[in-house]
Amino acid sequence: MVPLSYFITLSFFLFSIGVVGILIRRNILMVLMAIELILNAVNINFVAFSRFHQSLDGQIFVFFVMTIAAAEVVVGLAIVIVAFRRRATVNVDDFNLMKW
Repeated sequence: MVPLSYFITLSFFLFSIGVVGILIRRNILMVLMAIELILNAVNINFVAFSRFHQSLDGQIFVFFVMTIAAAEVVVGLAIVIVAFRRRATVNVDDFNLMKW
């Protein structure tokens, strides 16, 4: 059986990569992908702790997180498409104004 610390370490690295991706990347699509990476890191922790404590609560939370992630992607991509049509760029620095 794989120890719990391995899952926590993997989750930490994925979470760190996601945070660095959000802070460094200027492409809004890459930022959305980094957010997905962070949510998957959280899901790994939920499943690992659920398995460690022999409870299904964590796995149920994973379904909620996956649902939220899917909704986030749909709304995020819709915003990106509208912004790209208006500005012809996906650079985050160009989207500093909420009012056009």
